Amino acid sequence: MMSKRNKLFLILGGFFITNALLAELIGGKVFSLESTLGIAPFDIKFFENSYSMNLTAGVLLWPVVFVFTDIINEYFGKKGVKRLSYMAVGLIIYAFVMIWITMGLSPSDYYMNIGKAKGIPDMNNAFNAVFGQGLWIIIGSIVAFLIGQLVDVLVFEKIKEKTKNKMLWLRATGSTLVSQLVDSLVVTIIAFYISGLLSLKVAIALALVGYIYKLVVAILLTPLLYLIHGVIDKYLETEK
Repeated sequence: MMSKRNKLFLILGGFFITNALLAELIGGKVFSLESTLGIAPFDIKFFENSYSMNLTAGVLLWPVVFVFTDIINEYFGKKGVKRLSYMAVGLIIYAFVMIWITMGLSPSDYYMNIGKAKGIPDMNNAFNAVFGQGLWIIIGSIVAFLIGQLVDVLVFEKIKEKTKNKMLWLRATGSTLVSQLVDSLVVTIIAFYISGLLSLKVAIALALVGYIYKLVVAILLTPLLYLIHGVIDKYLETEK
């Protein structure tokens, strides 16, 4: 019979990997945070240029992924986080390979025309446009995710040691803020600067704009961290 700890690892791991994969798949959409909230555009200045909150849809889920990274680290240590991170990267690569193969399939005439009533003249082109993210974006996202996870684990452990296992909010929020900064810079520099699409200054500026959003969300999610922590402690109590 599976122990409660094993069940917990399975549940947390499933949610962790699912959110990481979904964040990659929806990351191709860029949305305006201000327009979504119905407010005036922000005027954020970096390197003498102004930027508004135009963000990839993946930012909706990445803060959640990093919160669950801290939860998994809290109960299963760095080995548990690394095991799930490597598994997530492998599954993300597998998903993109399968999408690439699917994009190469010859569409039927019926499928190509099925979207005309909704204003989509060629359904196959629409499918390929949505799922066919650029190679540099895919590489940048995967590399950034893995590096971000490893940084999160390292910072989490260091803060935990310094605080003698106290102040959960500090090690969780602190590790998330550092790892999210690294994640934002790595993915943007690889996807937009190394690929030659943007200058280094603009790429860094876009990364910092996205990081501001992640920073705010990470702080707002701190109560959720304590809530999940409390639920898990109660769940595991009966097995002691």
